Amino acid sequence: MTAEPGEVLANQIGANLPFLRRYARALTGSQTSGDTYALATLEAILSEPDRFDTALKAKVALFRAFHAIWTTSGAPLEVEAPASGLESKAQKHLSALTPNTREALLLHTIEEFSTEEVGQVMGVGAAEAQELINIAYQEMSKSTSGKVMIIEDEAIISMDLESIVAEMGHRVTGIARTETAAVKLAQEERPDLILSDIQLADNSSGIDAVNKILQGQEDCPVIFITAFPERLLTGEGPEPAFLISKPYTEEQVRSAVSQAMFFSSTETLKV
Repeated sequence: MTAEPGEVLANQIGANLPFLRRYARALTGSQTSGDTYALATLEAILSEPDRFDTALKAKVALFRAFHAIWTTSGAPLEVEAPASGLESKAQKHLSALTPNTREALLLHTIEEFSTEEVGQVMGVGAAEAQELINIAYQEMSKSTSGKVMIIEDEAIISMDLESIVAEMGHRVTGIARTETAAVKLAQEERPDLILSDIQLADNSSGIDAVNKILQGQEDCPVIFITAFPERLLTGEGPEPAFLISKPYTEEQVRSAVSQAMFFSSTETLKV
């Protein structure tokens, strides 16, 4: 039995919606703001189905529809009033960045679009998309260095993350393999950023560890790493603003760390 066009469209959007949420949250630094843009995209497509270009890949078409809204709204960064401290500093950094560079970098690294697809999403040529990505790397590499705490039970992965973070100019305060060790490590030295796995060595939870740590330092941004990102991006309840998938690439980690350092997102997953 052949599916109706509307059903096909709904299925295509539904399959890619978790990743649009992830992108929108990383772009705004907030679950609330990101989801607001994602919802506006869905409403726009429902009212004007032609916004979803069926000649493109489904994910590209959905992100392109999002960008039409994002750019026409002025791509505001002050959706939520910035607080003092790290978030205020982030807004100052962001105001100095070349327009469209963060978008291009996130699309290419976190969402794994090719440069040609980045161009399709943003409405520019592949060469211009590549140039925006290059500029983003150059500008974001100048961001202030900080202290990064890693919560990861697999030795090879933790060593790899430590190497990537150190090469970016940040200092790793330590590596924790369990929830208890993570809380203790955070008490010994307050990190500026937490990079955390979900499932830890003794079957404890990286999510629980982060929630306990954030009770004492709510302005610390967090990046979660998981093999199943779609399970954490359902739109039901508080969810992480920064999320990368396993297996990850070095580019993805670098991009996520740079983005998270710009924003003081205290929103995290609570279960």
